Amino acid sequence: MQNNKKFFDKLVSRTKIYLFIILILLIAICVQDYRFIIPSVVVYILIVIYALFTDKKRKDQISETIEDLTVTVDYAAKTSLINSPLPLVILDTSGKIVWRSSKFVSEFANVDINSYLRDILYDVNYEIEKKKDKNEKSIETQVQIGNNIYKVLGRIVNIKKSNKNKDTIVLYFIDETENIKLQKEYTDSKSCVEIIMIDNYEENMQLIESEEKPQIIAEIDKCIFEWTDDTEGILIKSDRDRYIYIFEQRYLEQVKNDKFSVLDKIKEISNKANVQFTLSIAVSNEGKTDKEKYKSAQTAMDIVLGRGGDQAVIRENDIYKFFGGRSQEVEKRTKVKARVVAQALENMIKDSSKVMIMGHTNPDIDAMGSSMGIYRLVKELDKNAYIINSDETNTLQSFKESLLKEEEYEDILISKEVAEENVDENTLLVVVDTHKTNYVEAPELLNKISKIVIIDHHRRSADYIENATLTFQEVYASSAAELVTEILQYANVKVNLRKIEAESLYAGIMMDTKNFTFKTGVRTFEAAAYLRKCGVDIIRVKKWFQSDLASFNKIAEIVKKAEIVNDSIAIASYNRKTKDASLICAKAADELLTISNITASFVLGNVGDKICISGRSIGDINVQIILEKLGGGGHITLAGAQLENMTMEEAKQELIIRINEYFTEIEN
Repeated sequence: MQNNKKFFDKLVSRTKIYLFIILILLIAICVQDYRFIIPSVVVYILIVIYALFTDKKRKDQISETIEDLTVTVDYAAKTSLINSPLPLVILDTSGKIVWRSSKFVSEFANVDINSYLRDILYDVNYEIEKKKDKNEKSIETQVQIGNNIYKVLGRIVNIKKSNKNKDTIVLYFIDETENIKLQKEYTDSKSCVEIIMIDNYEENMQLIESEEKPQIIAEIDKCIFEWTDDTEGILIKSDRDRYIYIFEQRYLEQVKNDKFSVLDKIKEISNKANVQFTLSIAVSNEGKTDKEKYKSAQTAMDIVLGRGGDQAVIRENDIYKFFGGRSQEVEKRTKVKARVVAQALENMIKDSSKVMIMGHTNPDIDAMGSSMGIYRLVKELDKNAYIINSDETNTLQSFKESLLKEEEYEDILISKEVAEENVDENTLLVVVDTHKTNYVEAPELLNKISKIVIIDHHRRSADYIENATLTFQEVYASSAAELVTEILQYANVKVNLRKIEAESLYAGIMMDTKNFTFKTGVRTFEAAAYLRKCGVDIIRVKKWFQSDLASFNKIAEIVKKAEIVNDSIAIASYNRKTKDASLICAKAADELLTISNITASFVLGNVGDKICISGRSIGDINVQIILEKLGGGGHITLAGAQLENMTMEEAKQELIIRINEYFTEIEN
């Protein structure tokens, strides 16, 4: 094949083509007259000799030109390498320096460059191993040498020498120190927008004497202005209870380290009425303009207020970092919002073709009771309603048995698959006892239904349902059942609760307050009194909460094996994989709090592919903040979390780490 190619190359040679043509012409002349044969042969030989002579001369000239060019290029390349304005070094694969430029020598004369080169080669080899294309051997990394930061670029070159392949590494260093400083200065000079609000301003001011109000307001202003003075920003009081503060991002780390000390300072303001003032603060640096950052801070403020106030949040790179929030929520004294929500919800139900109601995964009696209350409101407005509920848990077994004895409720409990099939563009979705996108019974419906209502009493988390049309989230409430009961009381239509519906709402309040012990306010008892008037059978409700002997023994075994950490926190584990593991853990956590000197309890359970954690507290320790660090949430006294891809022991150790972090933050 190669011979044919060589022959072809020779054949197409221009000189040989000419010789061939001349030969044909001479042959043609000789055929016409034989006397021209000898002269033609002589002439052709002379032509061939001339052609060979000129061809050789031309090749010699080309070779000489190429040689001169090569020498020139080699000299230029060597000169460029030696006098390179960038530090340049050639290494072998072991890190030994083969050659280095004069700039490299002068640049790193005062540092032990060999140690840096070894680190660079280690990182380079690691990166090359990770690359899918093993033939891609370009190098790009960053290293700090002394006070300067260098961008290191280069390539691994394969050199064939003595029939052996040898890798050589070429690196050159670009000083990026000034560029990085400029970038940092640019980033630091960007603005952060902070919103500061005084919690329950109107209600607190009503409790203070008129002559004392100006002094209190002046002290609050002074406290806030002094706190913001260190970060050299612009503070504007936009309303009686609202401040807007703009400062440079270079001070954001300082604000984090300060941990919003103003939250504690504001509580020290004394007054005759002994009213304690608290603040809600939201900071954001997300957005290209200050207007976008303000909107982002406003969204963060909604989360702070949804968590009960008296805390701060920083929103940065779509991540929320919370500070404070260790005090109990204060019950509001006005029911205006309950009335407004009741009327708005009525209008939305009337404008809908059907209503789907759902709570959280592994629903408890609070979620189910709230669903039953909304179901009755929908039926009173002559609309069809369905409750989405799975049969995977035994938590509500006793209640369901009582519910299914009545014909009206035979078809209202549906699976999420059935719900998805029956959704249309005019369907209304009511979510109760949760607001988290990944915690609802059927997350798929959140994208399929445009009209969504949320009724919840938990502190707002970062992964809340953003596209809700109507939200009634009050963290002061004891339970979602309490909020639903208030909605039923203030609805324009007269709601005639069936006995089992009233009992389920009462049971929801009773369970979340631990028999009216925790998180119980005046409005909690008012809601309970209203339900009592509807014919609640307390004995039947009590039976729903009863545990069988086997479950009681499991709880007793969990309590028996509990460990005490940090002097007053009980941690226990339940290793059996059962459907009711979360319920057993919750009851065990409640039981541990009945033991003296235990201020908080955590019980871990195995629910198959996840480890569930139930946290309980008497109020001294905020279990919500601890479990939020593990992706959970809830209240100061009651919270939960679920951990994936962890063993029971790993989850336990992670929990202990978060508990220690909590106490470290308090001390600091």
